[in-house]
Amino acid sequence: MGNETSPQPQRSGWSYPRTFWIANGAELFERAAYYGMAIALAYYLTDQIGFSDVWTGYVAGAFASVLYLLPTFTGIMADRIGFRRALILAFALLTVGYALLGLAGLTVSVNAATTSASTPAPGKVLLFSEIPRKLIVIVALAVIMFGGSIIKPVISGTVAKCSDEANRARAFSIFYAAVNIGSFTGKSVAAPLRIEIGLEYINFYAALMALCALLLVAALYRDVDVAGPGKRLEAALAGLIKVVCNLRFMALILIVAGFWTIQHQLYASMTKYVLRLLGQQAKPEWLANVNPAVVVLLVVPVTHLVRRVRAENSIALALLLITVSAFAISLSKVVQMATGNSVALAPGLHLHPITLMIIIGIALQGLAECFLSPKFLEYASKQAPPGETGLYMGYMHLSSFFAYFFGFVISGYLLDWYCPDPNTLAPESYAQWQAATASPPTAELPVEYARAHYIWYVFSAIGLAAFAALMLFKLVTTTIDRRRAQPLPGV
Repeated sequence: MGNETSPQPQRSGWSYPRTFWIANGAELFERAAYYGMAIALAYYLTDQIGFSDVWTGYVAGAFASVLYLLPTFTGIMADRIGFRRALILAFALLTVGYALLGLAGLTVSVNAATTSASTPAPGKVLLFSEIPRKLIVIVALAVIMFGGSIIKPVISGTVAKCSDEANRARAFSIFYAAVNIGSFTGKSVAAPLRIEIGLEYINFYAALMALCALLLVAALYRDVDVAGPGKRLEAALAGLIKVVCNLRFMALILIVAGFWTIQHQLYASMTKYVLRLLGQQAKPEWLANVNPAVVVLLVVPVTHLVRRVRAENSIALALLLITVSAFAISLSKVVQMATGNSVALAPGLHLHPITLMIIIGIALQGLAECFLSPKFLEYASKQAPPGETGLYMGYMHLSSFFAYFFGFVISGYLLDWYCPDPNTLAPESYAQWQAATASPPTAELPVEYARAHYIWYVFSAIGLAAFAALMLFKLVTTTIDRRRAQPLPGV
């Protein structure tokens, strides 16, 4: 098929080529699939697949972190084979990957008529035994990881190619709206699917969304013009090595990774924390939507507010806010001791203290993100060597790479210590946990959960450490820059 070239400079307003709208529609489907799966992934790997909390941390952390590293390289492939072929390949992989992920946790019904001494008791049993189940999950996540890494550079590249300087800001605002709508939809659908049908069906829903995107792209997407020399794989690897070896730049990346380590607990810790303390009827998937709602509402006014604030000061405020957000969640224990299991916010509106403090904590995370996002790129660009800003900005996602991996790994250990999988409890404690999380509850949570809120103390400490590291970074780099700016003696 013929290429659809980039629009001419006179294009303005809401006039975009069809490919632009198709790409954004596909992005909406893809984000609905991804966030529906992601919000339940850690819980799914433990509750349905049988990984321990610790192993779930490593598996989910490796998946999410590498997903942020691969686009640098899959984008090179997309340039060579064309955006349309790349998107068809990506969505085909995502459809297969999500379906495999759901298949691994699929349960089948066993009725009383078919049971015997050698078969399971009546109820639902997993279709696959433990080792095949876990192998299928690893393969599925690898397929999703590769497919998802193709989407990121191709969709954003399409948006850029289908806009010009006059309307690019509006084009990307539409793109980010599609991302947020997809995110909100995916997490909203995940809760009823988990409660009413089964946890594994969230992944089948994700496969359906990916299939819809595949059909949309195959039928209506037309290639944009990507003519040019492009980047070679060797150059991308050399650039990555160069960036990683720059201690000044990497120090800032690791400091900000502290922020995202706390933010990513929405996916690493929060779902398990809520379901283990409040029971299966709770909807942590819906609580997670507080974050994008706050960002959408406040990012524009906050960006305007901090337009004249020094970048490092805005980042520092973001780190303090994210620290407070984790500490606020930890206070649910204090609030519960003061109010019992219900906090009256208004006539007819009562929330459990854990639910209330998580909402407050997630809202603060969203606010913190509004202070970080508009200033981080500005500050980081100043740390790049002269003439190499573009190269270094291309690797900003390394902060999420580190944050996802370490955030999930730390989460796995903390959950295992302070908020353990109920299936690992002694029979008496498990029975007590079932009674405590019933609706209505008929017992207190067993002693194994008495220190569950300690998890958020640890993440508060990580936030404080990141803030202190930023202050030290600012002091050291300012001193170095001042000395470099001074003329040499006798000059």
